[in-house]
Amino acid sequence: MSTNADVIVVGGGPAGSSTAWHLARGGARVRLLDRARFPRDKPCAEYLSPEASRLLQAMGVLGACERAGAAQLTGMIVRSPDGTIARGNFAAAHGFRGFRDRGLALRRVVLDALLLGAARDAGVEVLEGEQVTALLTGAGGEVNGVRTLGAAGEREYRAPLVIGADGLRSVVARRLGLTRFARIPRRLAFVAHYRGVRGMNGFGEMHVERDGYCGLATVDDGLTNVAIVAPVDVARNARGRAGGFFDAWIAARPQLAPRFAGAARVSGVAVTGPFAQRARRAWAPGAALAGDAADFFDPFTGEGIYAALRGGELLAPFALAALGAPTLTGANDALAAYDRARRIAFGGKWKVERLVGLAAGSPLIMNHVARALATAPELADLFVGVAGDFVPPAAVLSPRFLARLLFSLPRAAAPATQPVSPAP
Repeated sequence: MSTNADVIVVGGGPAGSSTAWHLARGGARVRLLDRARFPRDKPCAEYLSPEASRLLQAMGVLGACERAGAAQLTGMIVRSPDGTIARGNFAAAHGFRGFRDRGLALRRVVLDALLLGAARDAGVEVLEGEQVTALLTGAGGEVNGVRTLGAAGEREYRAPLVIGADGLRSVVARRLGLTRFARIPRRLAFVAHYRGVRGMNGFGEMHVERDGYCGLATVDDGLTNVAIVAPVDVARNARGRAGGFFDAWIAARPQLAPRFAGAARVSGVAVTGPFAQRARRAWAPGAALAGDAADFFDPFTGEGIYAALRGGELLAPFALAALGAPTLTGANDALAAYDRARRIAFGGKWKVERLVGLAAGSPLIMNHVARALATAPELADLFVGVAGDFVPPAAVLSPRFLARLLFSLPRAAAPATQPVSPAP
């Protein structure tokens, strides 16, 4: 049994690396455990919003990401089921300025290794190939360690604080009984990389259909990340044949099929989900949650990596306060304060995500919203600014914005005549 750590962080993805880095920089002795060995791939849209660059810069990896060939995204394109195209630019978001006015896209196999390296450089002890199987508790029921299974067999690690940053299927959250799933929307994501997709032009794309949606974005090495997100009842048809389902879904879309003619899929099709998960609270005595382990609603707005990085930055000072508290009650108060701060920091974005999720699941609503955004580009720019995490969510939750979105066009407006192709 090993005890020479103040904090155990479970999970070596962006949330775990960010949390561990910020804690180590704050003076804590941190041990990070992950069941994988890095570099390892991860199904993800691989989009980093403009505001994520601030966090990458703080951790000293922004330059490394750019040198690794991270693609730069200037905005987002949304195509509704009736073919209407709305385009928003990060740089045009009404005077709001983030750290940068471009997003990045970088494969997780590259990004996660860079972030984990930054945590190591900050003094974090990283143990790979150690799968957490159980939580250990003290006399008062508080979490004070983990049990793992690795190449050397079972081991136990003790620390006053355990942080679950182990993703959508968090072992820590499940062992604490904190996880709950929403009934709707219930979706699965199918993700693959392609080479040679036509018409990619520096914009991320979302193609919303009646049976799901498809996201496209250029990433490093000249590849295109392609993610198809489908309702669970539709995705059941893919069981045992994810590649065939993926190919058939694209071939059935007249605006996408020609762009994939001659393109080569250079990876397998990875599957993740269902989504719409939230922990009822992000802490328990002796433990806290960060990143997807605490909340993941739907991948449409691409918030995962930024939220993971920001969540680690947000958690660290409260975790340090918990470690310095003289009593368990004081530590609990610090972790409860973190949960309140997290709800304040992300609450507006959660509302936007749920409104977008509602729209994406309704062709009628999506068609109307896309027409409104196409007719008033300043609204589209404002929306992608929120998606880029540098415009406050209140800007699109305001009665004025919502009124313009709902009433800028008649509900029975004729289908748009814009070109289907997103290429300029």
